[in-house]
Amino acid sequence: MNDTSVTPGARDPFGTHLRHWRSQRRMSQLDLAQHADISTRHLSYVETGRASPSREMVLRLAQRLDVPLRERNALLVAAGFAPMYSQRSLDDPVLAAARQAVDLVLKGHEPHPALAVDRHWNLIAHNALVPLLMAGAAPALLQPPINVLRLSLHPEGLAPRIANLAQWRTHLLERLQQQIAATGDAALQSLHDELLGYGAPNAQHHDTPAPHAVAVPFQLKTADGVLSFISTTTIFGTPVDITLQELAIESFFPADEGTARRLAAMAAALPAVNEAA
Repeated sequence: MNDTSVTPGARDPFGTHLRHWRSQRRMSQLDLAQHADISTRHLSYVETGRASPSREMVLRLAQRLDVPLRERNALLVAAGFAPMYSQRSLDDPVLAAARQAVDLVLKGHEPHPALAVDRHWNLIAHNALVPLLMAGAAPALLQPPINVLRLSLHPEGLAPRIANLAQWRTHLLERLQQQIAATGDAALQSLHDELLGYGAPNAQHHDTPAPHAVAVPFQLKTADGVLSFISTTTIFGTPVDITLQELAIESFFPADEGTARRLAAMAAALPAVNEAA
């Protein structure tokens, strides 16, 4: 395999994996050697298979290249070592404290919507407001695992209700492209290609952010008017588990007073809705 833009496979040698990540990070052998405090010659020998790296060197190179934990395991295996980083379900008892933290963040964000997604943007958890915003999408898009990017941009999903669809679509695709560059994940690239295939909407006059805007808004049309949000992303700090490193919490905040009032009213109506169900 010579194309470093293609993610190496499980049977590829360590040097191929290393060359791929060095290319992804746009680092020369000299740059990486200096950052890892090894000689350029030795690094070259490792890349070409003339020298075998130690476990400590594999981890050092992975750290300098900012390789995600899942791919660090692949590097270790390619070099002949056992994987170091575990991957558990968020429901695993070992991750009980982390799961509790996620649930507390989601619940604590009410009456505003918040959700947790995995590396591939599949919905892991959400608070009580999120289902109200997803209502009306095609049933097939609401079958687990729900992919929130597909749900957002699919013509039978939320797309027809997003007031600034062209702007929001560009924002999501840019975020996804950045994630692909950081991880080299082929599944994310496939998702990106699928989303592009939905076609670009015609830009509306309100698709251009206002000059004073500090974030890209998410504007959703509802029966009570347009809800306008800005969002933030929260990740676990210094995780040593693959599941936790790949988990992200998306929290949506009202961008105006009208949205804040409508969300409060929606949240207040939830107990009655639940009793009726």
